[in-house]
Amino acid sequence: MTFLRTTARSPYMEFAKLRSAAAYNLATSGVMSYPLADLPVQWKDLEINGPTIYGYAPLQERLARKNNVSPDSVVASTGTSMANHLAMAASFEPGDEVLVEEPTYELLLSTAHYLGAQIRRFPRRFEEGFRIDPETVAKHITPRTRLVIITNLHNPSGALTDAATLRQLGELALSTGARVLVDEVYLETLFDLPMPSAFHLGKHFVATNSLTKAYGLSGLRCGWILAEPVLAERIWRLNDLFAATPAHPAELLSVVALDNLDRIKARAKNILDANRRHLNAFLDARADLDCFRPQFGTVAFPRLRNGSVDDLFNLLVRKYETSFAPGRFFEMPRHFRLGIGGDEAMTAEAFSRLGQALDETGHGSS
Repeated sequence: MTFLRTTARSPYMEFAKLRSAAAYNLATSGVMSYPLADLPVQWKDLEINGPTIYGYAPLQERLARKNNVSPDSVVASTGTSMANHLAMAASFEPGDEVLVEEPTYELLLSTAHYLGAQIRRFPRRFEEGFRIDPETVAKHITPRTRLVIITNLHNPSGALTDAATLRQLGELALSTGARVLVDEVYLETLFDLPMPSAFHLGKHFVATNSLTKAYGLSGLRCGWILAEPVLAERIWRLNDLFAATPAHPAELLSVVALDNLDRIKARAKNILDANRRHLNAFLDARADLDCFRPQFGTVAFPRLRNGSVDDLFNLLVRKYETSFAPGRFFEMPRHFRLGIGGDEAMTAEAFSRLGQALDETGHGSS
C-alpha cells in the first residue's frame, strides 16, 4: 500500500467531527463532559504560563504516582492520540515492519501508515469475543517486526486482554527484538477492579493513556506515555517538534482533576453502569443483532445480521436524530459502535430510536 504523507487524513476523525453529532448521540466513545464548576478550582489558582520544561513537575509526580512508576518513565502528552503518535515515531523507522491488531482504531493505523511503517496484521475475531490469541500472533510476527500495536480495552469492541495474554505477547515481541505498544485509554473504566498498566510487564512494553475517555475530561488533553527512561527521553525530544510547550492552564486543571479523581471516577462509573443496563436491555430485545458484550468500557460493537449499516445510519440520523459510529471506520462494515457514556435519559431514548429504525428497515425484534 502506498501512503503519501501529503494526503494523510483520518476518515474516522472526519466523521467524528463533522457527521457524528445528533440530538441522541451513541457515536461518542467517552463519558460525558465533567462540569468545570464541579472541580475545586478558582480563577486565582490558574496562570497562563508556568515552569514547564520537559513536563510540569506537579503533573509528572501525580501521573507517576497514579501509575506506580518513576517520573522519568512518564511523558506527558496532548491526549492519547498524540501519545500514540509519539510512541510510534520513537519506536520504529520508516520502512520498519509493524504488526497491528485487526480490527483496530482507525487513527492508530493511519498514524502508522503516515510514519512509513510496513504494516502486517493479526486478527481479533468476533466469533472469539475479539480476544487476542498468542498462537495467532506468533503466526504473523516476523524477525523484521519492530513494534506490535494493540488496544486494551479493545477499540472498537471493549474486550479486555488479561495480564497473562499480555505477557505471552511480550515474549513473542522479545523474540524478534520488538516492543509492544498498548493503548490503555479505556482500561481506566475498570474503576473498582483496576488492572496495572502493561508497562509493568517489562521495558519492552510502552503504554499510552489519558483522562479523556473514562472521566469526561477530554478538553484537558491530559495524556501520557509510560516508557523505559531512555525511550521516554527520546520521546520528550521528539515532542519538541510537535507540541513544544503545552497549555499551562490545562496542566494546572489536570493536577486538580488527578487530586480529585476518586470523585470524578464515581460519577463516571454511575453513568456507565446505568447506561450498560439500557444497552443490555436493548440487545436482549434484538434478534437482528449479534454482539459480544464487554464487561467494562464505554462501547459495544454489535453486528447487523442483514442489511446495510450505512443505510441504517442514514435513516437513523435523518428521521430519528440519532447517531452511532459505522463499523467501516473500524474495518468491519457489518458492525457499528455504540457509545454508552452519555446522559442516561438521552442514551435510553437513543436506544429506543435505534430500535425503531431497525424495525423500519425490516429487521424486526425478538
